[in-house]
Amino acid sequence: MSDLNYHHLRYFRAVAHDGNLTRTAERLNLSQSALSIQIKQLEERLGHALFERRGRQLHLTEAGRIALDHADTIFSAGEELVETLKETGKTRRAIRIGALATLSRNFQIEFLRPILGRQDVDMILRSGSTSELLGALEDLNLDIVLLNQAPMADSVTPFIAQHIYQQRVSLVGRPSYGKPGARLGDLLAEHPVILPTLESGVRSQFEALVARLGLTPQIAAEVDDMAMMRLLAREGAGLAVLPPIVVKGELEAGTLLEFDALPGITESFYAVTVKRRFPNALIEPILKSVSLR
Repeated sequence: MSDLNYHHLRYFRAVAHDGNLTRTAERLNLSQSALSIQIKQLEERLGHALFERRGRQLHLTEAGRIALDHADTIFSAGEELVETLKETGKTRRAIRIGALATLSRNFQIEFLRPILGRQDVDMILRSGSTSELLGALEDLNLDIVLLNQAPMADSVTPFIAQHIYQQRVSLVGRPSYGKPGARLGDLLAEHPVILPTLESGVRSQFEALVARLGLTPQIAAEVDDMAMMRLLAREGAGLAVLPPIVVKGELEAGTLLEFDALPGITESFYAVTVKRRFPNALIEPILKSVSLR
């Protein structure tokens, strides 16, 4: 493959992602015929058709999907190399961190503590859904992603998920609800609960627990955002089922109380990276610091 024309490969990649030859030609300031010739020459070199036309849209063939996977890897590695080497010799380093939008802000602060206030570090923080964050990680637009569930891993998705923290999950609510140490059954019988949504691992653990105990608690709210659960608990909507770290400030101030640690229920936190030729040098000390806590 020493005589592969990488200009042809770059044009192919652009068309494959756009799915439209005309639009790509306009974006690259090329004629449609010139772009078609580039793609045709690449197909001849590879010995396979890379696109098939369905109506006005171009769709990748099986060979085209394989070629695109390799093209993405090749050009992403090049972009990564340029960005990494541009930082060489600079006094400040950037680290791009993504976090699940619903993840506890208190947990995120604890994770970032090793680099907070450092004059030589620029932190770029992003939030989003799991799929958005992992996509950005694969595209090398993020250096590390914080999630509460490890992503699926296989030979095609080179994610590295490190389990960095685990905390108990408790019933948390206003002091007027009773005293710490009250029986779990009594608490759930007397007060409604604020629960994470069904997609949450904590929710499935809670459902299993109450089923074992033969309890049917009243549900005040189902929420996919820990910050909102915290606010609802503060407003007295019910007992929130969440890790105490989410309400660390309220527990210290006494505006909320941790009534009971739910037996066997924990929430895990993961730091996810991707295999890179030039990993961000700031990641290792952060992960090492977390593992030592």
